Amino acid sequence: MTSHNMTWISYPSKTQPFPSQEEIEAVIASQNIISRLMHCYIAFFVPTGLIAGICILIIFIKNYLQKKRESLDLLLLHFTISNIIMIIFSFTVITRPDYLLATHLACSVLSFFFNFGYFNSQYVFILTLLILLLERFPSQSALCKATQRPILCVGFVLSSTFCLALTEAVLVGTDNYELQAHCQLDPLFAWPEYEIVKFTFGFGIPSLLQILCFAVLFAKEAPAGAPALQQHIRTYPAVYAISVTISICRLFYNIMILFRATLKLQRSIGTTKNELAMNIAEIVLFCESCASLLFILCFHKPCKDEIVKVIQKCRRRTSANNHLEIAETTTTHQNGSQ
Repeated sequence: MTSHNMTWISYPSKTQPFPSQEEIEAVIASQNIISRLMHCYIAFFVPTGLIAGICILIIFIKNYLQKKRESLDLLLLHFTISNIIMIIFSFTVITRPDYLLATHLACSVLSFFFNFGYFNSQYVFILTLLILLLERFPSQSALCKATQRPILCVGFVLSSTFCLALTEAVLVGTDNYELQAHCQLDPLFAWPEYEIVKFTFGFGIPSLLQILCFAVLFAKEAPAGAPALQQHIRTYPAVYAISVTISICRLFYNIMILFRATLKLQRSIGTTKNELAMNIAEIVLFCESCASLLFILCFHKPCKDEIVKVIQKCRRRTSANNHLEIAETTTTHQNGSQ
């Protein structure tokens, strides 16, 4: 792999002097859009995602301590932790329309941990789909036996995602570690191979596996005694809702990642619109993490049952307090009339 000199690259909005008045106006309009999107994301999606994630953690840990240990719950717990990590790293967009200022080394480290959460959430979700598929189509294969040991599967996913994140950290670049630059979670100054590897292993291969799972699920005839397809989907609505959300949001994000690699290979910094689209894609990716956690909390049966219990307890306490207040008021009136 040949080293690339990426010192020439910069963000179009940071390239001065601007060639024309139209370009200045385009930069201002772009910055207004990304600033508004950032404020909406921080105000609505981040609190929702973090609250949902914390509630899921509490419910799953409580169920685990009560010996209610399901393979699916362990994988969704792993998926939840990965998405919480993604949301935490999304706080880097607070500076938008500006960017963080950091050395190449610090930006590479930040990118490593972000990519670890990104790959981790993607592959643990594919593993979740595979387990649901094998639940509907049981077999005696080695793969089926392996999925019956979720801790082993989680260990394999962690090892794989660590290697991928480390590879991406190397592809950020091995030169100029001490130089300061505008830093994104996907560094602009990374080699073109960074985006190509991320697209291939972060979207291409997982999407192919996901399509394969759905093709088998819908096309293959289930064995006798297995629940109907509609009933199977109704049993696990959170997983299938997340699958659709991930496919849509990560498709847009990865298209922009691949487009940016094309610009680098052409030695072009692109336009202000290209920069805006990449920033929007990044925020859409973070919104997907928040939405996925909300789907688990609202649609996954153990979480939904726990929420219903909490709501019922609150209603009982409210009605009990109302009865006490009515009784006290009645007693006071009776004493007063005497």
